[in-house]
Amino acid sequence: MGWWQVDADTLARSRFVVSPYAETFASLKLLHSGAGAHPGEQAWLRTHLPAYRARLAADPVTALLVRAGVGRRWIADFLTPAPRDGESFAEAVARVRAARPEAVREHLRMSLGGPPPAALARDDLAERAARLLEYVWQEGVRPYWDRRRRVLEADVVARTARVGQCGWAAVLDALRPGRTRWLGESRLQVNRHAYPPREISGAELLFVPVTPQTGWVSWEEPRRERYAVVYPCSGVLAGAPGGRPPVPAGLGALLGRARAEVLVLLASPMSTTQLVAVTGLGLGSVGRHLRVLLDAGLVERRRAGRSVLYSRTAAAAVLCGSADRAGDPEPPPAGHPPANLPA
Repeated sequence: MGWWQVDADTLARSRFVVSPYAETFASLKLLHSGAGAHPGEQAWLRTHLPAYRARLAADPVTALLVRAGVGRRWIADFLTPAPRDGESFAEAVARVRAARPEAVREHLRMSLGGPPPAALARDDLAERAARLLEYVWQEGVRPYWDRRRRVLEADVVARTARVGQCGWAAVLDALRPGRTRWLGESRLQVNRHAYPPREISGAELLFVPVTPQTGWVSWEEPRRERYAVVYPCSGVLAGAPGGRPPVPAGLGALLGRARAEVLVLLASPMSTTQLVAVTGLGLGSVGRHLRVLLDAGLVERRRAGRSVLYSRTAAAAVLCGSADRAGDPEPPPAGHPPANLPA
């Protein structure tokens, strides 16, 4: 397994950030694989994969570059610059474009485990990668960015609150279960590959959520003063077409479908912002549903920094379980708008 040595001060200074570039590269990885992990990703791929494949078919050099750069066990480093807090997509992709040709070729050699194909022995690979990423951003991410950003920010709020409740070990274990894990003795497992450990004490450590169900690690060259762990955020399945938890018919009849859906989603703590993002309801509607549920003793709330997280009470858990056993889940009404969001 690959792990990093992280001292207490470095972990205490670490923080969560939202990166439009990381979201774009995660979407490129999804396009490259061509296989969605659940209905939300599959719907997004149906919309965007044909045009992406047509673009690469017309540009075989870039197609070869993607296959070489997005390896099974290693991603070419120049494609995944460590995110910077508050950095725009344009600023991040400019760093990709500025990669030196010799560095690009070395990174490709690492991702391939051997020399790159002869067709990639050229100096414009960074420019080609940047243009492709700009295409993915413009066509596949930017149209949905406001909604995705709200989901990502809500994930950050929830995990930050969990740090205070359960400690860093529990949060790190849950980032990518089976891949990230706090090993004790100042060791953070970041993947399952047998790579040499890295000493990162004193560096800047960032945790970066993305909506596609993927992740990776990155760092800044040459001094390696910034490290990042990119992970799939929580709460996305609830906002994906076909991926929301089913609303029991009995519960929907009792509370109304929209209010019942909010209650079902609150099996895990969520903020108002996250509920708005994953349900597609307006802020006022979500607020009214939460007020009714609070007054009925079905929801409780607690403050996490500047945000408030809502969760089901024990009584609500019993009610949801009883309603679920009483009948089949209610199908979504005809014409229910999809959430244009891969997860």
